[in-house]
Amino acid sequence: MTDKNKSLYTALNEYSKSGAYPFHMPGHKRALYPGLPYNIDITEINGFDDLHHAEGILKITQDKMRKLFHSEHSYMLINGSTGGILAAITSVTNYGDEIIIARNCHKSVYNACELNGLDVHFIFPEQDIYTGIAKSIIPDSVLQAVKQYPKSKAIVITSPTYEGVISDIKSISDIAHSFGMVLITDNAHGAHQHFCYFCREGEPIENGSDIVISSLHKTLPSLTQTAAAHFNSTLASRERFEKKLSVFQTSSPSYILMSSIDCCMDILSHSNDMFLRYEENLRRFSTAARQLKKLHILCMGIDTPQNHGFFAFDFGKIVICTENTDINGTTLSQILRIKYNIETEMSYTNYVIAMTSICDSEKAFDLLLNALTEIDKTLIQTENKNRIFPIPKPHRSSYTPADLNTLPSEPIYENGILVSRQYIYAYPPGVPIVIPGELLDGNIHAYIEHLKSENLKGNF
Repeated sequence: MTDKNKSLYTALNEYSKSGAYPFHMPGHKRALYPGLPYNIDITEINGFDDLHHAEGILKITQDKMRKLFHSEHSYMLINGSTGGILAAITSVTNYGDEIIIARNCHKSVYNACELNGLDVHFIFPEQDIYTGIAKSIIPDSVLQAVKQYPKSKAIVITSPTYEGVISDIKSISDIAHSFGMVLITDNAHGAHQHFCYFCREGEPIENGSDIVISSLHKTLPSLTQTAAAHFNSTLASRERFEKKLSVFQTSSPSYILMSSIDCCMDILSHSNDMFLRYEENLRRFSTAARQLKKLHILCMGIDTPQNHGFFAFDFGKIVICTENTDINGTTLSQILRIKYNIETEMSYTNYVIAMTSICDSEKAFDLLLNALTEIDKTLIQTENKNRIFPIPKPHRSSYTPADLNTLPSEPIYENGILVSRQYIYAYPPGVPIVIPGELLDGNIHAYIEHLKSENLKGNF
């Protein structure tokens, strides 16, 4: 039996040196390529617990997570936030139920709704006139939606968004609960929120969200595909949520991924100084960004969240705007990559996102700032250059995504307009422009052609 005082990573390393021969999965037998962590890649052998019924060393890791995030129950996810989103939505709804979701939710939310044949009602966030990005979800919009669709079982919103926009979770959760609805927050881009003073406002676990799904790997030091689910609800069934987690996660979870979660929790246990340095680096970057003349950084420098009507903003997302210059976001990302060897998170028609974390050094922030300062001096200001394209509001046909799954594959028209049979989105961030069952009218075609003309990639 493993020592309860040992971390999962330590226990795995000690076991790898024990000399025990692995007559068990995986097939590489902890050998082969040096550089890959074969030596700690095991299966659920004696002493190493079972993720789906954690009682030993894996429960210890989940207890660390629960205490650090101040949740009632926390779960390791090794299928990314996607698995948690699928489990959350399907655990609080039955087939054919109604649900309210923000239109700018990730495609995994739509997939969960399709799997359960849900009748989806949308909340459309306002579009920021300066950048084109989705603004915070307005509590009044949520109130209107729950009054209009009172049979809905749950509300799903994304906060922070891919671009860093935070919504008023406390007000939204109060509204949801007053109507007996569960609030699910896709917090994939906000796992760090609990630990950062600069974006703590609207942190969902402490502000009433029933189920919170966070991607550890996006903004914290954990391996890709690792995430966390936090359950804090009297409205939803924890037993049913756990059952759905076992459906949407593999029965052979990676101990490498789980040990990286364990290591991440240990880092967070002693991370106060790291977050203070991180916040200081961001403050220094924000002050220095004032010297940019043509590029501007969203909500940094002289810009503020209030200028855009955001409830709050995650300053860890450095959104570099190219509006009114002679380049677009994709060109800026190429310049940063080719000339300065800086790879950014994503580029869009008129901005680039540089994603930061506590693991970025002062030198790294200086590298980005110096590159942007040099680029800024080469740009031409073009006041009439407008790449902000109004996001069209799609119109529904009489077909639902579930309906289309049962129909032959030939094209379907309604009132002479083609009905979409697939999700259409730019990636990243993977937010659907059109979902199955919506009409591909002229406005949608114009928007898609606009994205293509700006060299964006996606499922068009």
